[in-house]
Amino acid sequence: MSRTLEKRRIGQSSLEITTLGLGCASLAGIFSAVPADQARATIHHALDAGLNHVDTAPQYGLGRSEHLVGDVVRTRRAETILSTKVGRLLKPVSPGVQDKGAWVDPLPFDQVYDYSYDGIMRSFEDSLQRLGVNNVDILYVHDIGVATHGVEANKPLWQQLASGGYRALRELRDTGLVSAIGLGVNEWEVLMDAMTLGDWDVFLLAGRYTLLEQTALAPFMTTAAQRGSSVVVGGPFNSGILVGGTTFNYAKAPEAIVARVKAIETVCNQFNVPLPAAALQFPLTHPVVCNVLPGPRSPAELDGILDWWDVAIPAELWTTLAEKGLLASGTPIPGGTA
Repeated sequence: MSRTLEKRRIGQSSLEITTLGLGCASLAGIFSAVPADQARATIHHALDAGLNHVDTAPQYGLGRSEHLVGDVVRTRRAETILSTKVGRLLKPVSPGVQDKGAWVDPLPFDQVYDYSYDGIMRSFEDSLQRLGVNNVDILYVHDIGVATHGVEANKPLWQQLASGGYRALRELRDTGLVSAIGLGVNEWEVLMDAMTLGDWDVFLLAGRYTLLEQTALAPFMTTAAQRGSSVVVGGPFNSGILVGGTTFNYAKAPEAIVARVKAIETVCNQFNVPLPAAALQFPLTHPVVCNVLPGPRSPAELDGILDWWDVAIPAELWTTLAEKGLLASGTPIPGGTA
């Protein structure tokens, strides 16, 4: 069933994105396998339901996600705002020595980090071939920063981006091969560094602006607003803890996090709102957030997300969370700030 979803503009671009999108990492088989037919059916189902944003990356399944996404999007390109990422090149490798990471049955490649001008141009062209399209709408620099690479290893990679990689992205945008550029990361601090390089349209930030954690609120979100950049929020469930799981940041949640989640859930229960529904809808209370990007593994999981999306949340739920100190001071909520 198609529905009419609110759309928000991405930065200063001409792109208008539905406030709910589809993240396609899980579909490539992270931690457990997802059959290819199920993955493609999930993407079709998202578009049929009215979502227009589909996000993928070379890293996801080491090429598998882009192939699966391309199988669907090629036939529905006009109705899709498509994003992928640069910064990793895929090198053929024998499966016996492959570094599979957390991917189950990835394609036979290892990833090589390259944020240089030539590396970004090649990564973009490789993605177009895997996707089977001649352009993408949004291109993100993927996982640059100390959270992925460590302090010392990140320095030469950052220099690649600063000395040539950013110029490549600007050229791709200026020539119309992409409509928007940004970074896709799990740490807000590197996004502040990126703003010193130039102008960006949109940042995909996972896990740092959620119902559980608002560490990105200032200075990052406030600066993005001043600069006219948008934010896509990935990981709205903080890797599972906000949908009844036990993991936070892809590891066992510490006791303090578990206790905070229970306190938030108590408030949600007071208003008969499922915790995952509040978690899914919370980021959009901030005006710079244009899209929330969960990662369902099947059409049925997506239906569950759509049910949470349709839950009407009273403004009093947010104000009660604020009054109890469960939202960071300054968090925008309907009718004011926490």
